[in-house]
Amino acid sequence: MSPRPAGRLESINVSRGGVPKRAVPQALVTEEGLSGDRQDDRRYHGGVDRAVTLFSLERIDLLRAEGHPIGIGTTGENLTVSGLDWATLKSGVRLRVGAVELELTKFASPCEKIARSFAQGDYARLSEKSHPGWSRVCARVRQGGPVRTGDTVVVLEPAPDAAD
Repeated sequence: MSPRPAGRLESINVSRGGVPKRAVPQALVTEEGLSGDRQDDRRYHGGVDRAVTLFSLERIDLLRAEGHPIGIGTTGENLTVSGLDWATLKSGVRLRVGAVELELTKFASPCEKIARSFAQGDYARLSEKSHPGWSRVCARVRQGGPVRTGDTVVVLEPAPDAAD
């Protein structure tokens, strides 16, 4: 099997609850999420199957080009990454971010709390159902540890053939 192309961890984002999340240079990742990060509503955010949320810097840049005022961390992602084929990331895919191993579990559902990141408040622009390949993704932590901005991001396993 040939080596997979590597991506890069562009930003680590945390908040005391809500959005936007602010960038920090490093964080400890545990099965509960990132150190220094907290979710306001645990019914919809956090927990072991949604411990970490990831989003693509390339998608953020393309959304900006469409006229949306989105920025890194404004839609609540913990890890902003670049260099991955974002449309191929689905439930079951495993990623290594520095020393941390994540398993993608589901697409993150957009909600009105991220509306300020979108022209006319169109937060559904990140809906996987309406715009496949544009959603943020949630992950469980398979192996915790520290992450630092600039860490390498590698896809360890491709997405299963089954639909999400």
